[in-house]
Amino acid sequence: MKRTIATIAAVAAFALPALASASTWNIDPDHSNVGFKVRHLMVSNVKGSFEKQKGTVEINDKDITKSKVAVTIETASVNTNVAKRDEHLRSADFFDVAKYPTMTFVSKSVAKAGKGKLRVTGDLTLHGVTKQVVLNVEGPAKESKDPWGNMRSGVVASTKINRKDFGLVYNAALETGGVAVGEEVDINLEIEMIKAK
Repeated sequence: MKRTIATIAAVAAFALPALASASTWNIDPDHSNVGFKVRHLMVSNVKGSFEKQKGTVEINDKDITKSKVAVTIETASVNTNVAKRDEHLRSADFFDVAKYPTMTFVSKSVAKAGKGKLRVTGDLTLHGVTKQVVLNVEGPAKESKDPWGNMRSGVVASTKINRKDFGLVYNAALETGGVAVGEEVDINLEIEMIKAK
């Protein structure tokens, strides 16, 4: 019995430092932006964002490549600053928010990509379809304490997807050739995080 207790204590002693090397950060939706940009009428770009998102980042302080990310975004929160267009984007022609109220990203691996840069590979689930995407990440930024005693950090990330890969196939042909909405979508993330206490 004493040997068993000693063994458990030894395992716990080795495990505690490993647990202590990881920290949990919650995304601050009030100071974060999930933005996108897509070609419109073959002549310009339309930009928008999703106003409601939540998620956690598990940062391994000893080995950043063992960190993890999980994010959920409400598709109905899409905002391009044009009400009529936003309603169309929420419809079955695009996001079909009644059927698919959220999109998610869950990381599968993290790799270093130079000083202060990472490549985060994960599964993006959008419109009922899951595809692997790679986020090009800058950060995380050096921790900073806010006036209320919270520790904060942040990252900037970007990627590109083809909306048709996720079943978002609606379009309209132009008389001059081409289509009304581009297939390639640029995604840009400005994420601020608060360290869990």
